[in-house]
Amino acid sequence: MSTAKTRLIVAGAGLIGQAHIKRILDEPSAELAGIADPVPNIEQQAGALGVAWAPDLETILKRATADGVVVALPNQLHYTAGMALVERRLPMLMEKPVCETAKEGLALAEAAEKAGVPVLVGHHHRHGAVMRQAKAIIETGRLGKITAVHGFAWFLKPRDYFEGSGEWRRKPGGGVALINLIHVIDDLRNLCGEIACVQATASTAARGFPVEDTMGIVLQFRSGAIGTVTISDAAAAPWSWELTAGENKAYPRSEENCYFVAGMEGSLSIPSLEFWHHAGDAGWWSPLRCERSVVPAQDPRTLQSVDDPLTNEMRHFCDVARRTAKPLLDARGGTKTLEATLAVSEAARTRQPVFLS
Repeated sequence: MSTAKTRLIVAGAGLIGQAHIKRILDEPSAELAGIADPVPNIEQQAGALGVAWAPDLETILKRATADGVVVALPNQLHYTAGMALVERRLPMLMEKPVCETAKEGLALAEAAEKAGVPVLVGHHHRHGAVMRQAKAIIETGRLGKITAVHGFAWFLKPRDYFEGSGEWRRKPGGGVALINLIHVIDDLRNLCGEIACVQATASTAARGFPVEDTMGIVLQFRSGAIGTVTISDAAAAPWSWELTAGENKAYPRSEENCYFVAGMEGSLSIPSLEFWHHAGDAGWWSPLRCERSVVPAQDPRTLQSVDDPLTNEMRHFCDVARRTAKPLLDARGGTKTLEATLAVSEAARTRQPVFLS
């Protein structure tokens, strides 16, 4: 078996790009081959790391040999970058959203499939141990037919988040729908299947900015289950994935849940992984019992931590780039998440239901 490391280029070295660079440097099976970003201090970073640098993707592909590329560029550049990598037959980890529009996402998916180029979309929650366990519990069928789902995404963004260089977040496109909601939509799609219809309403009342700060959403899944989501970045509350899952150590962890999935045989709270079910067949007349699953902190085979989704995602991408694994979420799946998220904004704008293909 080959022990050669998977050589990876990172295109875009902003906040998430830096997170990927760190994981590549820490991953024994990966090797950082180059960084593409026009910012001068990134050229200095590349020099310090002893890897190739270029101001753009096209140039770095000429300067460095790679087995795969991490695309962490601004959203509007995802489609162009993705198609360029498909043309070069290079596997990619495309940060979310897969593209700026669902039309672009579908075109990228079709081109990649035709060329046989794997695309892994970076919805990293899917790679976390808690989310994997929650999905596994649901897939056992212990909950029975899924009937109802609810997601909380309540958190408080600080005032300086919207000031200075962040002033663009006061304007349409900078609110909770396109920045934060896409994670929740992907989580619920992952757990409960495809979404058939979306209804939504939005409010700007908390801060008075032109962009939404709070939304209420109703989802109808193809299975018939009904989902509700409330999201607000103006809520001093402990109920959001970042604050409950404990995966990102930058956020103070609360001992709460943010997702609830109910079926006719039982229900599951996430991330606590508490499974609730009646002791008998008398429904609400019989006592409720609670069982809690425990996610191990280490992989017993490697003794490596499994509770950092971005680390798990990078290991998976190395396998994808080597063509020994299929993407956990490919471009077509990532487009489904994008389509549903954009549908929420459309439903809030028109005050009409939006049906998905």
